[in-house]
Amino acid sequence: QVHLVESGGGAVQAGGSQRLSCSVSGGTFSNYAMAWFRQAPGKEREFVAGIEWNDVTQYADSVTGRFTILRHNAENTAYLQMNSLKPEDTAVYSCAAGRSTMLQDYWGQGTQVTVSS
Repeated sequence: QVHLVESGGGAVQAGGSQRLSCSVSGGTFSNYAMAWFRQAPGKEREFVAGIEWNDVTQYADSVTGRFTILRHNAENTAYLQMNSLKPEDTAVYSCAAGRSTMLQDYWGQGTQVTVSS
């Protein structure tokens, strides 16, 4: 069974940085496309960033230039480096693993990121 655990969330001031981690166990990490999604209160979940097994990346327009998704196959971990954070980035961030960036099979529980102005 594949298990995903996010870490690194918390409170940060606008303009600051934060790095989220997603540790994957129970599967072959290098075969998975990894992605980060987020859901703000009262809003639908939205795609943030994704990285395919071959390191091809994709970003939502709202985070392009500020966020970077990375993967470290030897550590079975994906990361989301978030810079220049804005209050509107406040959300629960969840990582996912699957067959492609937009076709996810496994999800983590999520971690809260709160950006104060």
